[in-house]
Amino acid sequence: QVQLVESGGGLVQAGGSLRLSCAASGRTFSSYAMGWFRQAPGKERELVAAINWSGYNKYYTDSVKGRFTISRDNAKNTLYLQMNSLKPEDTAVYYCAAERTIGVVTTAGTYDYWGQGTQVTVSS
Repeated sequence: QVQLVESGGGLVQAGGSLRLSCAASGRTFSSYAMGWFRQAPGKERELVAAINWSGYNKYYTDSVKGRFTISRDNAKNTLYLQMNSLKPEDTAVYYCAAERTIGVVTTAGTYDYWGQGTQVTVSS
């Protein structure tokens, strides 16, 4: 089992940057595929980016390609999401998720573990 705690959200102007972190408990973080999701008010939760256990394979949804970078530090049990060139439409609660598997996981229903979320607000 793994517990996830996100941090790094906040209020930023359009064009700015934020880096989200997701700290995972336990000693088997490297056994988990990880993902970042977001949910805006009145909208469904959507996948933003995903990464496999090693960090070698990554996936990004089209709307964030070239602006966001997902990465992980298995020695620190931490997942990151570097968000640059932020837009008002990136405003949402951002969640990290974990699934004990080796590949990249792009389906929300596959993830077994979720953090509590961190709010990102981008002003225009």
